[in-house]
Amino acid sequence: MDEIQLHMMEMSEKGYYCSQILLKLGLEAQGKQNTDLVRAAGGLALGVGRGAGTCGALSGAACLIALHAGKGCEEEEEDERLWLMLEELWDWFEAEVGARYGGVCCDDILSDGTPRKQRCGPMVARVYGKTMEMLLEHGFDPTESRDG
Repeated sequence: MDEIQLHMMEMSEKGYYCSQILLKLGLEAQGKQNTDLVRAAGGLALGVGRGAGTCGALSGAACLIALHAGKGCEEEEEDERLWLMLEELWDWFEAEVGARYGGVCCDDILSDGTPRKQRCGPMVARVYGKTMEMLLEHGFDPTESRDG
């Protein structure tokens, strides 16, 4: 287990959900904190709270990509690579997770009764790794903020 996975486990033990963990890690990589953003990301957790919605790891990773490539204020434009990266993320997640568990919703991923922390912990780590890989492949430095 590497340092990031250990940190993810610690955050989970402190009550953070997958979507929040992904955004906290992304912010920490930039040397930032944003409790409002992390709090808001909690709304994505557990398939938007019902299990029938899209996995929070996927939606959290999409938010992490948009943190680097999305529009954040009137003076800013979204990066032209945003939608391509989101499509790549979806395709990867659907092939990696959806194909294995019969869908990309929390209920699908946990349908065999495996405990959430046991199934989701390693999956969130893979999603984070893939998201960082994608950002780098598309020319983004995950340690740099668009704010400068």
